[in-house]
Amino acid sequence: MGDAHRIGVVGLGVISRAYLDTLFGHPAVRVTAVADLDASRSAAVAAERPGVEALTVEELLSSPDVDTVLNLTVPAAHAGIALGAIGHGKHVYGEKPLAATLVDARAVMAAADRAAVRVGCAPDTVLGSGIQTARAAVEAGSIGRPLSASAVMVTPGHERWHPHPDFYYTAGGGPLLDMGPYYLASLVHLLGPVRAVIGAAGRLRAERVIGSGPRAGERIPVEVDTHVSGVLEHSGGALTTLTTSFDGVATTAAPIEVHGETGTLAVPDPNHFDGEVRLHALGGTRWRPLPPSAGYVAGARGVGLLDFVAADGRRAPRASGGLALHVLETMSALLRSCAEGRRIELTTSAEPPVPVPLTAAEEWRGTWEGLAAG
Repeated sequence: MGDAHRIGVVGLGVISRAYLDTLFGHPAVRVTAVADLDASRSAAVAAERPGVEALTVEELLSSPDVDTVLNLTVPAAHAGIALGAIGHGKHVYGEKPLAATLVDARAVMAAADRAAVRVGCAPDTVLGSGIQTARAAVEAGSIGRPLSASAVMVTPGHERWHPHPDFYYTAGGGPLLDMGPYYLASLVHLLGPVRAVIGAAGRLRAERVIGSGPRAGERIPVEVDTHVSGVLEHSGGALTTLTTSFDGVATTAAPIEVHGETGTLAVPDPNHFDGEVRLHALGGTRWRPLPPSAGYVAGARGVGLLDFVAADGRRAPRASGGLALHVLETMSALLRSCAEGRRIELTTSAEPPVPVPLTAAEEWRGTWEGLAAG
């Protein structure tokens, strides 16, 4: 399949280790450079891995030894890094959301189109066997015609475990923009794009207390809504009730349930690659687990980037910028609806990407062929 695709990583925070563990040693890609505003982080990674250069951000964006920039910066920096990479003719794959604002996200996609480069974006958890098996069940007619769904994400807030949680509570943060992409990308896979939304939101605390790390006990301000609820109208007519919250201790609700004319499907946590999919048929007496039938088995952060590289113009990447733009507009429209108290129609759409065939861990982890399938 030719030389390994060269990856430059910008942003070496908490999530970067999961990506690097996936990418290092894979025959399809080669991490050639890393950069972070904290130069000690990039130096430490380069010291661990022969052949990896520690560069400044600008040096990495312009490096002739980088084909795709992996953008793992905080949401407020997503657009700036992406536009810088695109300006140097690089492909871009980034953490979610695509950008902190819809205006910035559109600018990224427009710049990529002009430069004839590709944009990909997390989450890639939806490519795992959990969501993909659920999607296969819906498409096989296991619940009949889908009518509605529920999606629930309730936690006490990320300040309990993240040592620097400030960005979760400033513009571009909050439970919807942080965790919503996992749920909304899954819902597009399961029920198709969203055509309109209506919602309500609130925040009942003006500050949060950091619970771990060197800043434990420090109070940080809350500048965004921390509980967001809404109804999504899908293009096929199904309705999803969505709740994302940093204001609850726990919930017994399934992360996602899809209800159809002849059955209900319980879908596992879309923040994980795997998980049990369960079916309750109309007239049945119990939930029945479904064996994995699709998706990357035992997936890990970065498999979406590997899929992005393997697509190479022969098919659309599954974790695409177009899907991320639609997800971001859905979230932006929902927040706007919360503020204005009215139904908002969307201007973007994104058809579900090509399904992922059942791909064993040894295939996607160790061979190009496993990634190129489908």
